[in-house]
Amino acid sequence: MSKLAIILPGIGYHKDKPLLYYSGRLVMNLGYEVINIEYHDLPSKVKGDKDMMRKVFEMAFAQSEEQLAGVDFSGYEEVVFIGKSIGTAVVAKYVSDHKLNARQVWYTPVEATFSFDSEDVIAFIGDADPWSDVDKVKSIANDKGIPMHSYPECNHSLECGNVGRNIEIVGDVIKKTDQYINS
Repeated sequence: MSKLAIILPGIGYHKDKPLLYYSGRLVMNLGYEVINIEYHDLPSKVKGDKDMMRKVFEMAFAQSEEQLAGVDFSGYEEVVFIGKSIGTAVVAKYVSDHKLNARQVWYTPVEATFSFDSEDVIAFIGDADPWSDVDKVKSIANDKGIPMHSYPECNHSLECGNVGRNIEIVGDVIKKTDQYINS
């Protein structure tokens, strides 16, 4: 059975950071072919600036479209997209625009992610995420029936300042991601 996982990063959060590194290892161990999307030349100082966030999203989406242009999704029996931050919005739009039957894993989604019709999604957020209106994101996820796992006192990287706790959280996120992919 052929399976494909596409991993989309955030601004400054790449495939070698904990959430994406371990989710990448997870899907490889589950027999998925993995495509890691890489963004180039994205502005980095965008937090709180809606116009810059929109620009970054448009750039990230265009780069993702370019990197996925040659992929024949019909050749895969299972497809999963794993996104982090702005990558979650790119995932949601890409899957919606291309009308793909794919699972979606959203690590710390931004509000724009919920602008697209999305099905078969699991999401994770920290209660102290400075990049999101956490209560609003949780409410929208609830309204859309998207399971949202929340981690108290954790930031946009799902870190809480204590290394041992950070490792536990990453382990929990990967365990829940594994259960979701295998359900």
